[in-house]
Amino acid sequence: MLRPLALLAAMALTPPAVAQGEPYDPDAIEVDVELLLLVDVSRSMTINELEIQRRGYAEALVSPEVLTAINGGMLGSVAIAYVEWAGSYSQRIVQDWAIVRTREDAQAFADAIALHHTAGMRRTSISSALTLGAEYFRANKFTGLRRVIDISGDGPNNDGMPVLRARDAVVAQGITINGLPLMTREGMGGMWTIDRLDLYYRDCVVGGVGAFVVPVLDWSEFAAAVRKKLVLEIAGEMPDRRQAEHWDMPGSARVDQVQADPSTDCFIGEKIWERYRESWEP
Repeated sequence: MLRPLALLAAMALTPPAVAQGEPYDPDAIEVDVELLLLVDVSRSMTINELEIQRRGYAEALVSPEVLTAINGGMLGSVAIAYVEWAGSYSQRIVQDWAIVRTREDAQAFADAIALHHTAGMRRTSISSALTLGAEYFRANKFTGLRRVIDISGDGPNNDGMPVLRARDAVVAQGITINGLPLMTREGMGGMWTIDRLDLYYRDCVVGGVGAFVVPVLDWSEFAAAVRKKLVLEIAGEMPDRRQAEHWDMPGSARVDQVQADPSTDCFIGEKIWERYRESWEP
């Protein structure tokens, strides 16, 4: 794992700070939450889907609902970073850690996302994204009351270490992982995904205190789903199922809490990859 860790270290623009659980750093800026947005840009995503993702995150960050959640926190500030991911050695920092207190802060962050255009990268390694994401918290200059990874994806893990091992290691560090499974069908995505990606994310990917999943069934739902997810993560609250189903925020995005299900095959992505790989060989 040295190559991707070295890449993140080289790309980081801020000096490293001490992570949670280590000696207190008097120079670290205290925030309500350190929120890392891990965004899937694997090649199964089309150019149109990548654009919808960027626009959805950018619009959500400057929405009245998200700004209200930020201002309603104990400290009234959050630290956010936006990182794209695909295979084991494919991660890109689009926007490094930045503090967001005001609409101007949020707009600057949103502009950096919206103006960034990128090509997709090979494979899908949720496990590497989570592992490197946890390490990336150590490279910022903030100390949050909570640390949260928000990961989106349109398919199961098919590269790198098993996703359960990575998930459990990240959660053991006190980091909550929330999921945004993209259950859409456009381009090559249908080859590598599964019918109930929401259950896979719920049972194999997310974890930690208050962990939840917001499935996206159609790209028309994406903006509302991201907005809802950011509000919940920033506010640090998890509605019960009845509240989630009748939440009065615009959009129909559903919220599912983590719930272990032994029937979920957390190696399904690797099995799909092997099946296709064998068909390519003579």
